[in-house]
Amino acid sequence: MMFRARKSLLPIAAAAAAVLALTLTGCGGAPQASDGPVTLRFSWWGSDTRHKMTEKLIEAFEAENPNIKVQGEYGDWSGYWDKLATQVASQDAPDIIQMDAAYLGEYAGRGALLELKDVDLSKFDQPVADSGKVEGKQYAVTSGVNAMVVMANPALVAASGVSLPDDKTWTWDQLDSTAAAITQASGGKVYGTGQVNSDAAANLWFRQHGKSLFTNDGKLGFEESDLAEWYEYQAKMRDSKAVPPASVITEDATASIDQQGLSTGKFAMNMYWSNQLGALSKASGQDLEIRRPPSVDGNAADAQQFYKSSMFWSASSRTKHPAEAQKFIDFVTNNAKAGEIGLADRGIPANSDIRAAVVSKLTPADAKTAKFIDEISGELGGAVPVPPAGGSAAVEALTRYSLEVHFNRLSPQEAAKKALEEAKSAIL
Repeated sequence: MMFRARKSLLPIAAAAAAVLALTLTGCGGAPQASDGPVTLRFSWWGSDTRHKMTEKLIEAFEAENPNIKVQGEYGDWSGYWDKLATQVASQDAPDIIQMDAAYLGEYAGRGALLELKDVDLSKFDQPVADSGKVEGKQYAVTSGVNAMVVMANPALVAASGVSLPDDKTWTWDQLDSTAAAITQASGGKVYGTGQVNSDAAANLWFRQHGKSLFTNDGKLGFEESDLAEWYEYQAKMRDSKAVPPASVITEDATASIDQQGLSTGKFAMNMYWSNQLGALSKASGQDLEIRRPPSVDGNAADAQQFYKSSMFWSASSRTKHPAEAQKFIDFVTNNAKAGEIGLADRGIPANSDIRAAVVSKLTPADAKTAKFIDEISGELGGAVPVPPAGGSAAVEALTRYSLEVHFNRLSPQEAAKKALEEAKSAIL
């Protein structure tokens, strides 16, 4: 999750409180399909476009499974998690749940989710399949994937006269020096890059240094000295003017995507999730380029890149129809018809066969993203652990203290000490 697009954290407390109030037990033994008609409840959030597309997915599934009816429960993001928390607390959870990484660990850890043993993940890259695991058990299946990338405006880069290094071999130091050169060449009218202080960028940095943002047992995966080094890099970019002043970074973090620096021609580059290419290209009026993030040693194969699950499919541990619920999840994951209906709405398909089958039907921006996703599949590091309860508050603290460094109000060492204290106390 990037700081600029951080989702509201308020529902987490409600979800946690409701789930903590329950002691739920999963279904034991292999699930058996029902002999008669079955009705499944399925909840999801999203835009009106997603709502209509999901109804088509349901219709396609019901056409192939006439004994199963799917009852949709659609809502927007703002109220989705409070409603789900209430449903779980009252033992009335939907059979199938569109899930987010920020909540997966909490719901799975309290027994609210079904272990998905019967969904075929053979066409997933292993780290992608493992991203839905909590304590070694598959409680979620990725609906689609994104990757952290550097997006570049080729017109602004060309106007600066600065050449971008090969993205397979560039380093963090080269990102800094290249961006600083672009800023200088423009006389400060264009910054080489926007902020590079998101938790996703930090996670890449940590992974490339043999650490991680979180561990599989729900702890922080780095030490104070590791965080201080990351903040020292922030200070380096601040001093070189590779990035804008802290006040501009702060404003950009809360601006709508069409008003952010890359969209308005104020930044030549910036780090984003790959699925944002279409919106950014449209807003900027430029055919933006996707580039790999930098690495420590200048070798993309060692960059510990990872696919981020745009969202997940999960099922309730209390469902009366575990076999049918998993059949639906398997359908939306692995069925070619489902792939043609969903395209890239929930991320680039995680199933490699479906991805290849639908690429010709994607928009130009989504097709470019899908091509990039395929290109880096051999460069992936291990799966990113599911964030623990309180993880969102922990990463918010890391980002907030990075801004203290950019404002030059705290040294990297002082910021690291304070941020680590807050992050540790945030994790339940």
